[in-house]
Amino acid sequence: MGTVGTSTASTRSAVEVEDLTRRYGDFTAVDGISFDIREGETFALLGPNGAGKSTTIEILEGYRDRTAGRVSVLGVDPQHGGFDWKARLGIVLQTTGETGLVTVREQLTHFAGFYPNPRDVDEVIAAVGLEGREKVQIRRLSGGQRRRVDVGLGIIGNPALLFLDEPTTGFDPEARRQFWDLIRGLKREGTSILLTTHYLDEAAQLADRAGVIAAGRIVALGPIDELGDASARVPIVRWRDADGTLREERTDHPARLVAALADRAPDGGEPEGLEVIRPSLEDIYLELVAAHQPTVAEGVLA
Repeated sequence: MGTVGTSTASTRSAVEVEDLTRRYGDFTAVDGISFDIREGETFALLGPNGAGKSTTIEILEGYRDRTAGRVSVLGVDPQHGGFDWKARLGIVLQTTGETGLVTVREQLTHFAGFYPNPRDVDEVIAAVGLEGREKVQIRRLSGGQRRRVDVGLGIIGNPALLFLDEPTTGFDPEARRQFWDLIRGLKREGTSILLTTHYLDEAAQLADRAGVIAAGRIVALGPIDELGDASARVPIVRWRDADGTLREERTDHPARLVAALADRAPDGGEPEGLEVIRPSLEDIYLELVAAHQPTVAEGVLA
């Protein structure tokens, strides 16, 4: 996949969400959440299945009405967004309903005709890594290649705001990293991006900020490397005592603790099984979600 363009992020907001609520009868799927996405920023909305991500995104895209709260997307209330507004959005859903009876080029060319200022079809084919496959019917592509077509359809309209819902499902590791290059290029170009993904390394690589949603509420919001409280980011030193007992301790000064353990060791050497673990985004995310477990049964609308 290629990269495209260069630009810098703005301090203005592409998306503003204030006290957003969505209820289905007695069930509250989204419970008064607030966040914003700045122009040119990549923002990750993270959470387990059933947490409220899909409902939130569908409201922002204009597919679902809200019960309460204020929402502005590219300066427009999504409940009243017209065709001109929708043409400024790019959407990559988790799944598509395309029959695949047309070629890659035919599909992209067809969709490009829906937009006033589309990208060049050949540029998009190259960007999503489908050069050499443009004359192949979509139904004959692999799962990962079909996913690249989905991404191509999402960016063909040259969107100001791109929604990416689990975009690298089915990608092999190399394809994922090529896709990351594409997203970084779109960001440099000034595209605002809302990303949902279950790959926490993907969020860490791509997002400037993230919101973690659990049981319909935002439980953490901020830059990727500042999510969670300070204690969640404290390194863990883990080792095995001489009697085989596994020990661990959180400390802001892991080097000091390691040195003290070596001093206490009979031979002055390194304790058995010594590890210094700095909590990853996945560790912090799992801790946040575990502390806010949903109280509703699985299977309700998210």
